[in-house]
Amino acid sequence: MVGVFVCLQVSTRHPLNRTVIWLTMKMCDSTTWLDAMRETVASYRRMIDATIAQLTDAELHSRPTEDSNSVAIILRHLGGNLQSRWTDFLTTDGEKPDRNRDAEFLDWDGDRQSLMEHFDRGWSALVNAIESIDAENVGQTILIRGESHTIALALTRSVTHLTYHVGQIVMIARMVHDGEWRWLTIAPGLSGDHNNRTWGTKASRSVFTDEENTK
Repeated sequence: MVGVFVCLQVSTRHPLNRTVIWLTMKMCDSTTWLDAMRETVASYRRMIDATIAQLTDAELHSRPTEDSNSVAIILRHLGGNLQSRWTDFLTTDGEKPDRNRDAEFLDWDGDRQSLMEHFDRGWSALVNAIESIDAENVGQTILIRGESHTIALALTRSVTHLTYHVGQIVMIARMVHDGEWRWLTIAPGLSGDHNNRTWGTKASRSVFTDEENTK
């Protein structure tokens, strides 16, 4: 998902009709984009939770191959990444000096609850950051590893990183899970049925949604 802001530089000293002024205001409005970001982030959290709920503790920590990551490792990485990126993001660099990125790719030595608490701290940092972004600060420059980003670019970069890893979580979960799987997208052979049931609703996007959105 890419956020694009197109703002016309308009001088009030030049005569412009009301239609052009209205279009300029609409293009400069960040509300629609931020709402889309919130919805996208929430939908991927539902996908994460629905995936993890189907895994046993052993499966959560299982690696499909010796040199690949487990679902637990990816959750550990995302928790560390998001907490670093979005804690005090307006005033500090997104790569915090106390972050140990290499350790995020080691096996988690705690239980499921402690892992999810770690992940939730990072997730909350992201959600709270999005809630604090508005039209006034969305163009503000912040730093990630010393590199300047607008907030819009930093958020887009973070959400695309998140979705990349959610895809990995689902794929790894399917590989290590033993037993029936609850599909999070359209199950094979059921596209027509899916369209008939969900047409005109958010569930038609085929991204896992809650039951209310499928009605």
